[in-house]
Amino acid sequence: MGYHRLLTHRGYKTPKWVEYLLTICGTLALQGGPISWVATHRIHHQNSDQDGDPHSPRDGGFWAHIGWIITGEALHNNPTLLLPYVPELRKDRFMLWISKWHWVPLTLLAAVILAVGGWRYLMWGIFLRTVVGLHATYLVNSATHMWGSRRFLTHDESTNNVWVAILSFGEGWHNNHHACPGSARHGFAWYEIDVNWFGIWVLHLLGLAWDVKRHPRPKAA
Repeated sequence: MGYHRLLTHRGYKTPKWVEYLLTICGTLALQGGPISWVATHRIHHQNSDQDGDPHSPRDGGFWAHIGWIITGEALHNNPTLLLPYVPELRKDRFMLWISKWHWVPLTLLAAVILAVGGWRYLMWGIFLRTVVGLHATYLVNSATHMWGSRRFLTHDESTNNVWVAILSFGEGWHNNHHACPGSARHGFAWYEIDVNWFGIWVLHLLGLAWDVKRHPRPKAA
């Protein structure tokens, strides 16, 4: 809802305080700050499964899943390459601050959980949750560009993968997303469960989200 559909693709608009709250929630996934995350994903869309894609399975499934990060090739290690892709975030002081100190919210949450519940709660609420969340996200980069069905003839190898969609709250409808990247909804059919869309829909009902984009569906394959 935050890093991806709001900050990267601007699929909807919210008050600034909601945008900042969603951004803080995004940092709790331990995937870096918003500037590096958003820029990397925009580069992925620009060069999807072509030269310049940060994490294409054409360079190997392991590379797409996690290799590009653990080898030190993740683009957040080269900040000068990222800045041209996030002009609006560079003008926002909060986004600059949270991108530098993105580890602070997770550290504070871990301290609270440890104080309240001890090590067992910390293991479940921070370490296990974070590892599962990371790999669910990595599967969007790897699995949904290797296995699944293709509703749309996009210029990449993106697919719709139901298992990744379940694990990632709707991000696995990746072929839909690449066909209509600005759409706030990724699950186009009634049976394509999209939990993140439900969250955006609730914000809309509460008057906290507007200009919600649901692009016309392109011609199916």
